[in-house]
Amino acid sequence: MSGAGTSARGAAALDGGAVQRTAAEVAIELPAVTLTRPFGPEHDVYKVAGKVFCMATEATGQPIVTLKCDPEHSLALRQQFPSITPGYHVNKRHWVSVAAGPGITPDLVEELVLEAYALVVEGMPRHARPAVPDAVSRVPRRARAQGAEPPER
Repeated sequence: MSGAGTSARGAAALDGGAVQRTAAEVAIELPAVTLTRPFGPEHDVYKVAGKVFCMATEATGQPIVTLKCDPEHSLALRQQFPSITPGYHVNKRHWVSVAAGPGITPDLVEELVLEAYALVVEGMPRHARPAVPDAVSRVPRRARAQGAEPPER
């Protein structure tokens, strides 16, 4: 993956294609996930048990990944990272779009994909939920809103 600089965490920032590849690699490995293209071949849509949690496409000429996100965490992310914006063509309160930019690292993209997946799974009736691995556990909402890091995986 080609980098676009170095973030405060010391990891190389990703270019747009690498943001999408990282999200895709993480998403497709999760339990009960399917990749669909209901909007055409240029729109990858990842679903868990039929519910969307991640989408990859191009917006205004740049590759982005759009992810389900807790509203408080969404606000904190948008304040911290200029290339994380309200979700493209979705509910702006519950989704974020991630493009290449300062601080957008593989670890951050992985964390956001896992959070999106967990949010969707948590919203399902218990009988419909796939078995979720421990690695998908999330930081409590209050801690996330205050900018806390996720637990070590």
